[in-house]
Parts: sequence; C-alpha cells; structure tokens
Amino acid sequence: MLADRPMGAQKLGAVRCYLLACLLSQSFLVAASASPQSVDTNPSAGNPAAIQEGASLFRANCSPCHGFAGRGGGRGPDLTTGLWIHGGSDREIFTTISQGVPGTEMPANGFDDSETWALVAYLRSIAAGSPAPSPGDRLAGERIFQRSGCPRCHMVRGKGGHLGPELTRVGAARSFAYLVESIRQPDKDLSLVGTDPNNHYAVPIEWLTVTAITRSGKKLVGTALNEDAFTIQLLGEDDSLHLLRKQELASVRHERRSLMPAYNSSLLGEQDLRDLLAYLTSLRGAEK
Repeated sequence: MLADRPMGAQKLGAVRCYLLACLLSQSFLVAASASPQSVDTNPSAGNPAAIQEGASLFRANCSPCHGFAGRGGGRGPDLTTGLWIHGGSDREIFTTISQGVPGTEMPANGFDDSETWALVAYLRSIAAGSPAPSPGDRLAGERIFQRSGCPRCHMVRGKGGHLGPELTRVGAARSFAYLVESIRQPDKDLSLVGTDPNNHYAVPIEWLTVTAITRSGKKLVGTALNEDAFTIQLLGEDDSLHLLRKQELASVRHERRSLMPAYNSSLLGEQDLRDLLAYLTSLRGAEK
C-alpha cells in the first residue's frame, strides 16, 4: 500500500521516523547518564532528611529480616558492622537493594531511585563508627575454635553440635562488638533460638540454661527448644532431644545464663581472641 502513496508523503514519513528515532536516542542517553549504575557515590549521602526517609523505609520494609535497628534478625545479617557480603560501595549497596541477591532470601525491591539512595544513606549512618574487623590470623583462629571444643555445641557448615547457635554465617549476622561480648560475657545478651525478633505473636525462646529433674531423680541440663504448659522439649548437654511431660518432672529450673563458659583473659588471651575473631568474622555463609 505504501507504493500507492505520493513520493512527498513517503519522504515526510521517513523524516518523521528519523526525527522520532533521534528523540528516542537522546532520551535513552539522558536516562542512561542518570542511571544509578553510573553513580559511584550516593547523591543523598549525609542528608538528614534522606536519612530519616531511609529509616522509615527500612523499618517498614527491611526490619522483618534485618531487625528493627539493622542489627540482624531471624533471616537477615547485621547491617551495622560495616562488613558487606555483596559489595560495600554505594553503587553495590544500591544494586543489592534494587536487584536482590539470587540464591538468597534477599528479594529485588521496587523502590524509586531516590528512595533506594535514602536507604543507602540510612545504612551508612547506622554503620558509622563500627569497630574495625579483627587483624588476627584466621587460620590460627580456626585451630583455636577446634581446640577449645566449640564444635561440640556450635555447627559450622553442617559439622558440629546443636546445643549453641549455628555459626555458619555469624560473621555476616553479628557485629564485631557482639562477637567479643558473646565470648567474654556469654550471659549478657542471650541469642534467640530460631525465632524472628519481629514476630510479636510468638513467645521468644532464649538460650537459657534449663535444668529438669524427673520424679525418679534423673537430672537433665540443656536448653529448651519449645515449652508449653504441659511439655518441654529439652536439647540436652548430650546433644540429644528429650521430650518431657511436666507431670512426670519433680522440678524445672530456668536460669538466665548461658551453657557456654565465659572465656576471660586467663582462658583466652588477647592474641588468641583476635585470631578467633578473625575466623568468626570470616564465616559469612559461603564455602571457602
């Protein structure tokens, strides 16, 4: 049908197509130049209003996994440590938020660019002043971990016990300061047992020390994985699960202390502590 049109109309149509193509190309170049992939630093960095907006977005969208203050939750890592698993530049954090991380529970998000940059600004603000990672020897720290008997209670990459929290990704999930405190003062801040800190409908269970004595006089010490008015599921020091009915028990005592001993400086010197921390902070979920 085009051949039946006058030649002038054909030329006019061609000119219009050429102009439209030019406009589209120009628009594409402008959009590409504004793409966050071409921005190395956050345009909202240090902006108090942007940080406040980022904090609101974080609480509404990110805290169910990363905790209300970004210190780690049931599924997401601690974001206050200054250690970034998938890249720590502004652009890399932007990409992690917007595109997610394949193979993990981190989803892609549909925030506007300005909102994503506000989130990056907020994350920078809560990570400011974090202690530097330990300068110790990671391999020496792993030997200390094994020699001290830690695998009897803690599992790493499928190997070890169940009596204490799993440590496969503890370097990503916990801050440097938290690890120091957990080693030196394990009773101070007991971890939760497999619960989401933002699930207000569940009764949080901590790694408390529980001592159960049966009516026959048998003593069981461990931590309660589950408990209700009638039963208790006790993970004992023998790393076995004991299902107990309370009517068959003479007593059940809960103590706000950890089964883990406190490794003071006489048990673990400062250099050994630095080496152990170097190993623990390297545990970020991926195989070495």
